[in-house]
Parts: sequence; C-alpha cells; structure tokens
Amino acid sequence: MARSSSRLRPLIFAAVLWVGATGAAFGAGAELIASTEPGWPQFRGPRRDGVNDERGLLPAWPEGGPKLLWSIRGTGRGFSAPVISGGRLVITGDFEAELFVLAYSLEGKPLWRARNGAAWLNQYPGARASATFSGGRVYHENAHGRLACLDAASGREQWAVELLERFRGENITWGLSECLLADERAVYATPGGRDGLLVAFDKKSGELLWRSEPLAGERAAIDNAGYGSPILVRFAGRRLVIGCSERALYCADADTGKLQWTRPRPTAYSVIAMMPVLAGAGVFLSAPHGPPGQFHRLVAPARADEPVGVEDGWTAELDSCQGGVVCVADKLIGAYYAPRRGWAALEATTGRVLYEMSAFAKGAGLFADGRLYALCEDGWMLLLEPTATEFVVKGKFRLVTARDRDAWAHPVIHDGRLYLRYHDTLYCYDVRAGSLEL
Repeated sequence: MARSSSRLRPLIFAAVLWVGATGAAFGAGAELIASTEPGWPQFRGPRRDGVNDERGLLPAWPEGGPKLLWSIRGTGRGFSAPVISGGRLVITGDFEAELFVLAYSLEGKPLWRARNGAAWLNQYPGARASATFSGGRVYHENAHGRLACLDAASGREQWAVELLERFRGENITWGLSECLLADERAVYATPGGRDGLLVAFDKKSGELLWRSEPLAGERAAIDNAGYGSPILVRFAGRRLVIGCSERALYCADADTGKLQWTRPRPTAYSVIAMMPVLAGAGVFLSAPHGPPGQFHRLVAPARADEPVGVEDGWTAELDSCQGGVVCVADKLIGAYYAPRRGWAALEATTGRVLYEMSAFAKGAGLFADGRLYALCEDGWMLLLEPTATEFVVKGKFRLVTARDRDAWAHPVIHDGRLYLRYHDTLYCYDVRAGSLEL
C-alpha cells in the first residue's frame, strides 16, 4: 500500500538539518516551511520542492507504463499542474477567451468551475499557473495578474485584485505564471510594479498587509515579475520569501516585506522560470541563455536589526527552466535547456556533475520513493532511479506525441496515483506497489 500523503500532515521541519526523502542529508541552517494543508495542495507539493514523501510505489513499470485508472477531457488548454487537498482536485485551463479554475472529485467527476479573467491568447496559449489550497480557499493568479480567492467547496469568488493595475506593473512577454504562495495568514504575489516588487494580502479578507519596495533593474528601470514561483524558508529565526523577478533573485522578510538581498540574473530573453531550490544553507537557481546556474549561501545577520545576507558560491552549467530542479540525497537533479539535451545529477555541495543522460528530452521532474518521475516535453514519461553513478531507466511510456514539444505540466503523485496533464486531458495512473504484476 502507498503511504497516504493526505494522512501525513506536512510539518514545518523543526530541525536545522534537513533530511531528504531518501534519508540522506547535508548542510544546515535553513529549512523549508511546508503548507499545513493535507495532500498536494500547491505547485510542487507541500514544501514547493518537487519531493513527495509517499512510499510503497511501483519500483518499475511494465512495457506501456502503469495502469491507467481514468482520464478526462475538457480541462482546457494549459500547462498548469493539478493540486489536490480535502478530496478535491483543482486544475486551471483556458477556454477560448476565458480562464477557468476547475474542481473535480478524485475519480474525475466535475464539482465546480469558476472564471478567473481572460485567457492567454498570445504565443504559447494556455493557462500558466497552478492553483493553491489554503484554509478552505483556493487561490489563483491568471496570466494577466488577476488574483482570485475562491471558496474551495463551491468555487464562489470571495475576493479578487488586479495586481498589475493596482501596483503599476507591466506584463511580461509570455504572461505571468506565478503559482501563489500562502501560509496561515497571508497569500503572497509578485506584481513587480512601480509600487512594489512583492506584496502580501490577508488571505481571508484580501486586505493588503504589506508591499515591498520596487526593484530597479538595468538602467534604473523597474524590474517586472518573473515567470517562476517563490519558496518559503525559515533561516536565522526569520521567515523568508525567496523568488525571482524578471532579472534577479530576491529574498524578502515574509512578515514585513523588507527586501533582504537581491542577486542580478540577466538572461537574453529576460526569462527566469525555475523555482529556487533550497540546498542545505542556501539556494540554487538557474536559467537558460544567461550566466551559469549558481548556489547562493544564506548568511545569518550579526544583529537583530540587520538583514539576512548572502554569499555567492559555486556555479554549474545546468540551465533548467520551467521544468525545475529537485534536491535529494545530496544531489540536484534537473534537465538541460536547448541546445544541450538530457538530464543531469549534480553534487549538491559543489555543483560538480555526477552523471548525465542525453537519451531523452528535457522536462519536469518529481521525486518520490527513491525515483524520479520525469515528464519530457515531447510526451515521454520516464521512471528513473538516480544511483551513485547513473540514471537507471525503470520504466517509460509515451503519454502523448507532443509535436510542439509543449508537454510542460509537472507530474503529481497523491495517494499512490500519478496525475499527468497534457492540455485538455488529465490522466490518472495507479502507481502503488502491488497494483500490477511486473
């Protein structure tokens, strides 16, 4: 039987030494703050790190992949991954000129649908951001910066705000894609405007709690929002929001909004789409068409009135984009961007490449029960075991033939089920050990 993530309420790690999903650990001093919601309540999971704590999953797949339990059509065009909590699955999709947030039972039965503004009809059309469950509500930001709070049971809108209009921001080339961060009190968003880089709202009322100062980019221009989503970290007795603008990595105090530090991250197309990854006492970030990926070590302030500091560390050629990177068992695992091909495992303390696999296209990865679930952008779904020396392929199947190489939705695992999305269709597979005979 797979151990249920919905029955294991995610914890805020109390130790300063984080132990990874495989039991190995390295580094000390920083910890991810997990959602208190059950299940897989937000993009990349309870800790927003792409690591699932379930055990008892299939160690290998037969030819053709695991058993398909069900599939549903009608989820709209989009790249967002589903989120799951309280017996509901929520996904977003574009339908002609409108975006809808859709709720289903865990057997794929429709429960409700709610409109959240306009669809993205420019290049790479489709819904961008995943929704977020928190405190009986569902939060979502569309590609034009409309942030909506919906009742999780009915889908009724509770409050909404137009981020770009309110904070004098400008949309970015391929549309806002931030998957909102929420904690016990607030929901955080990155409008990147003249009136604030980062903002926090009371998640119940929608009242503005704080806004950070704007961030000046090249030639003193105000830096816009980035494409990635932030993480919530506890370090040196403080709660930190660490995320990206269009051209920088930033760190802000989650309780006040005060920027602690920024690091420039220029790229040829102003695209930072990777979510920062906590690795020991610092964060790793990469982006294509720019400088190498880099590790940034957090530095504790000497006095209570000083900001958290940062020191730039090692660099690596891994240039993951929207597929993200996972940190497990002292390794950072992700995919190269074009023109380089394939997947790589780095030593998380040095950035040294441990091994690579070039046989498959880049994609999005999820780590669970000692294996990497990798959905490649051309439609191949892989089960990889990252050993000490190589990726071992434990199974593969073709989900779809994505001729446009746009199978970009991240895989999700919940209660022994693997959920995969390709635009208008959502697939649910049984990946529990014992669910089939190999």
